[in-house]
Amino acid sequence: GGVQTMARTRIALNESEFFLAQGQDVAELRGRMEGAMRAGGGFVEFVVVGNRAVSVLITAATQVVISVETVEYDARDTGDSAVPYGGECDLL
Repeated sequence: GGVQTMARTRIALNESEFFLAQGQDVAELRGRMEGAMRAGGGFVEFVVVGNRAVSVLITAATQVVISVETVEYDARDTGDSAVPYGGECDLL
């Protein structure tokens, strides 16, 4: 067989980029970001590759770009923040 692949979602927030862990509901996250913006601002938490939880402050001034790409399958990318792996270097 060929190389196994999976979809990876990238979220760019102003000057920062994050890759969502597998199992993150992008539509639900988008809704929480929109809700925080409508409420005048608030922190929104999600799990990124490496199974690390991240909180970002979403305001009306926050620029958010969400894109999806196909990457090689990584069995460690479960979205379980209780089982982190790798370091920042793994994401470059």
